[in-house]
Amino acid sequence: MQEDIFDIVDENDQVVGQAPRSEVHAKNLRHRAVHVLIFNDEGEVFMQKRSKTKDTWPGAWDSSCSGHVDTGEEYRVAAYRELEEELGYKPEQELEPLFKLTPSEETGNEFIVVYRLWGSGPFRLNHDEIEIGEWMNIPNVLERIEYTPQRFSSAFRLILDRLQILQLIEV
Repeated sequence: MQEDIFDIVDENDQVVGQAPRSEVHAKNLRHRAVHVLIFNDEGEVFMQKRSKTKDTWPGAWDSSCSGHVDTGEEYRVAAYRELEEELGYKPEQELEPLFKLTPSEETGNEFIVVYRLWGSGPFRLNHDEIEIGEWMNIPNVLERIEYTPQRFSSAFRLILDRLQILQLIEV
């Protein structure tokens, strides 16, 4: 299996080179990712529990869908690709961009564009990527994070904090 190639970016998110996934992670190089949060009509968010075989945050709860932006790919295109790859899902409406996170230890040194989507599936989970998926209400997610933060990816915790600050979710 051929390794994914990612764009390496500078502090302004401008491409300065390319490298294989393993090198980007081993050297902690700045790169790009997307997260998609899918909400249903009850205001619950679909959460995925990452596969135990993932190289980062194995077995942790995370956004509905997340993944790296491939070399030469736009954020929005990557988000739609990841929805298809991880959830087997093609949404009927456009993704709503919410905000962009800058690289930090919590993001794995990634610029992350976060999108929101309203829908309820059906989803076909890619079990190479996702162990299980579950609808959760936000107060429950916040309570679980308070007691067991290590069970949630650091990027997701950062995203949830930003959602609260921007008042984009009801708690």
